[in-house]
Amino acid sequence: MSAGARRAPGIVGLVVPGPARRLGVEPYFVELADGIEEVLHPQGFGVMVLAVDDLQEELAAYRRWSRDAEVDAVVVVDLVVDDVRPHALDALDLPYVLAAHVDSPFACTSEAADDAVRVRSAVDFLTGLGHRRLGHVCGPPHLVHTQERQAALRARAHELGLAVSTVVADYTAASGVRALTSLLQRPEPPTAVLFDNDVMAVAALEHLTATGRAVPGELSLLSMDDSPLCELSVPPVSAMSLDVHHRGERLAAAVLSVLAGGDAHHPPIGPSHVVVRGTTAAPAALGAGV
Repeated sequence: MSAGARRAPGIVGLVVPGPARRLGVEPYFVELADGIEEVLHPQGFGVMVLAVDDLQEELAAYRRWSRDAEVDAVVVVDLVVDDVRPHALDALDLPYVLAAHVDSPFACTSEAADDAVRVRSAVDFLTGLGHRRLGHVCGPPHLVHTQERQAALRARAHELGLAVSTVVADYTAASGVRALTSLLQRPEPPTAVLFDNDVMAVAALEHLTATGRAVPGELSLLSMDDSPLCELSVPPVSAMSLDVHHRGERLAAAVLSVLAGGDAHHPPIGPSHVVVRGTTAAPAALGAGV
């Protein structure tokens, strides 16, 4: 892929799918952009972050950026099944990096830890505490990493003989509370719930506290994403380790590699682990010695 002539200063575009308020609510994208900028700024690049409501708006932004030479490269996040964005960027001759570990020379294979491995680690941690009925509040099912997590969860649950209930949400606080409520209304509700992001996990914790449910006494909560939200909640939310700033740095290094005519591949990052805080414990029955 040809990078073409670069302006000074250069600009790298980062499009965040979803309403603009997502940038203010989810620490993930703020930390990601900070990490990208920390590496790119000394090289003469800035970062342009744009929130879009849908795919058509995102593709229109790419066309505008290419036509007006507004950006030198693009970071693509939240890959979906049969994603058309890489093909559109190829047609526009706009260099890009995919924030994923898919089979592509333009995918930053080390940006996202292997979601299947992370889910297995989460499940093994919860079962190690004695949980046999797990709930899963997942993100939108068309996202590649959501499907990877669901497949890994089903496979590990089958291997261990666990009961798992999954409810689809959209990463927002309100959807996390709705999903949790649905799980707790089931005939055999879970004793532990795994959330695909920190916003939903913290919102669920606040809802449980407000309604008088003890965490982790009655229900354990574990987030797949870690952030200051998890650290500052009461009690702090247990989570899978996640250095989003470092991910941003690696994405920025991948961008520089692509602009220099290379690919986006980097050595794998270290495995994720559970950061144990105040929302996970043995199920109530085990804690009571039953």
